[in-house]
Amino acid sequence: MRKLTKTYLNDLTYQVNGAAIEVHKTWGPGLLEDVYHECLAHELSLRGINFKFELHVPLDYKNLKVSAKLRCDLFVENCLVLELKAQAAILPVHEAQVLTYMKLLKAPKGILYNFNVINLYGEGQKTFVNEYFRSLPD
Repeated sequence: MRKLTKTYLNDLTYQVNGAAIEVHKTWGPGLLEDVYHECLAHELSLRGINFKFELHVPLDYKNLKVSAKLRCDLFVENCLVLELKAQAAILPVHEAQVLTYMKLLKAPKGILYNFNVINLYGEGQKTFVNEYFRSLPD
């Protein structure tokens, strides 16, 4: 991985969005989340983008390792959380999930995709940044 900067992370986001749009362009809405998950992982691989699939998210509470079954759909280049949905609508709890994974993984950026829409880039994609992003150099 290159040095983590805002510029690098924004470029990576552009590449990942392109991969997600390619999957959505191929299949459109209407499939199960698992299909989009597997296809996006394959598209990222084709583009040479490193990621972890179904990453177990560690949860520590005051020195207690909590055995929660938290799984990040895709963790790209150890800095970008991707959460995939195929829902009628994105709920606040889905957004909270992305923000929580970002916090637990110390990731500066996260993207929530909902593949069950007509236009993925407009209504089906929401990007989040946090204090880790704000502290990155340009």
